[in-house]
Formats: sequence, C-alpha cells, structure tokens
Amino acid sequence: MDALKEEIAAVAARMVVEEGLEFGAAKRRAVKQMGLSPRASLPDNVRVEVAVEEYIAVFCAETQVVELLALRKLACQWMQRLERFHPHVAGAVWHGTATRHSDIYLQLFCNDSKSAEIALIDLNVQYEPRTVPGFHGELVEALSVHAYCEELREHVGIHLLVYDFDDLRGALRPDARGRRPRGDVMALRRLLNEPVL
Repeated sequence: MDALKEEIAAVAARMVVEEGLEFGAAKRRAVKQMGLSPRASLPDNVRVEVAVEEYIAVFCAETQVVELLALRKLACQWMQRLERFHPHVAGAVWHGTATRHSDIYLQLFCNDSKSAEIALIDLNVQYEPRTVPGFHGELVEALSVHAYCEELREHVGIHLLVYDFDDLRGALRPDARGRRPRGDVMALRRLLNEPVL
C-alpha cells in the first residue's frame, strides 16, 4: 500500500477514535483536511481499522479499555431487552476498538420489521427511524436511540439495524480479517468475562 493511503488511514483513524466518525466519513474528511483531490485513492476499511488499533495503542491505552467495557455492558443490556429479535452486536464495540465517542450497532433479525418498532414503543423508548446501507449494501431500516451510560456518565447512540430473519444465516461469515463480523449476546458475555489485559 502506498504511503499516501497510509497517511489517509492514519488521519482517518484519529477522527474515528476522537470524534466517533464512521470509516467512510472519516476517510472523506481526511482527504479534504489533507488538501487532496476528492478522487484520491482511499485506503480500504481493513487498513483504517488497523490504523485505529495503532492510534488507540499509542494515545488511548489507559482509557480505552474502560470505555470499551462500559459500551459492551450497555450493548449487552439492550440485547437482553430485545432478545426476541436475535440481536447481534457489530462494529467497534464487537471488535474491541470502541471508545467513549463510538456508537453501538445492534443488528436485529425478525420476520416483521415493524415488530422492532412496536417493541420500542412498548418499552416507551423514543427512536428516530431512517434507512441505511446493510451488511450487503442493501438498504435496511435503522432505529436510532440515545441511552444513558452510567459508567461513562453520558448518552450513547444505539443504532438498531433491522434485517429479515433469513439474513441471519449469512451474517456470521468471516470478514476480510477472518473474524466473526458480529456476535450474539452469549458471545458478548464471553468477551465481558475475559480478563482485561
């Protein structure tokens, strides 16, 4: 990979960690900040994720572990509340690169997409519906909520992406780095019980 892509990845990684930006937005903003052409060749998400891990190791080693644990606990609470929708946690909270600026991404798998909205209404949870790209690029419904995280003493964005129940079969294929791209509540509990290094 050329040096320019490495530099873009490093600048984007700082924005991901410090501002909670998504990879795509961080890469585009990094290109703009660096004064490059909008058509500049961008690093792939794997390279940005590696740069995020490197940034955390250098600049956030003392705080990130505590913040990640708090976000994983909050994710686990929400997964338990929504267990009938077979929730899976994904993104930085699952992969271990989340900081206090990261949002939580939960993927729900159900036969009726409206049932997740009804469940939030029954729980008296305010949400904002929108449509976002899913894990295969198709558009899926997302229900975004803000939940208070006691340990971080601030509100955290939680995004519930609603998939068809049949999508669960292909959802656990390994990602580009050979890892499981998401985990259910049992897998998340195992992570919470692992000793902190």
